Amino acid sequence: MNCSLEIEQEADGRWLAEVPELPGVLAYGATQDEAMAKAEVLALRVLAEQLEHGEARPLDIRISVPAVA
Repeated sequence: MNCSLEIEQEADGRWLAEVPELPGVLAYGATQDEAMAKAEVLALRVLAEQLEHGEARPLDIRISVPAVA
């Protein structure tokens, strides 16, 4: 499974990071780094829970993060 992390700044100044391959995995932060870190943690928790509950089988996982400007 390849997961990508997308990030964008909202009109109110907050940053939103999302992992499109995992529905519902998105997080806000005051900075790019904060939003990205929260989304990464949430993605790993979702994957771990899927494995624990037998909803997914172990796969090769790659997580790509965008370069921060």
